[in-house]
Amino acid sequence: MNAIIKLATNPLIKGFTTNPTLMRNAGVDDYEAFALEVLSEIKDRPVSFEVFSDDLDEMAKQGHKIASWGDNVYVKIPITNTKGVSTVPIVKSLSDAGVK
Repeated sequence: MNAIIKLATNPLIKGFTTNPTLMRNAGVDDYEAFALEVLSEIKDRPVSFEVFSDDLDEMAKQGHKIASWGDNVYVKIPITNTKGVSTVPIVKSLSDAGVK
């Protein structure tokens, strides 16, 4: 978190992205709490958070929930789940609903 706050002072940094695997490897055990902490500090630039479910319906639910965290939030959806099933319909549905 401290690294993100420090980088946020650099005007060349235009936004931030995360993913559950990197956050877990960094010792983050509560992805939502971490995300909300990041968003409390980063309000003027886009921040991307990825869904962590492999279930398509749950991905859609998580996408809506993540989007609700802030106006500067962008939701990342993998193009397929781990079984190779396309998530394009979910991406379209979320996009149609105004999720960035």
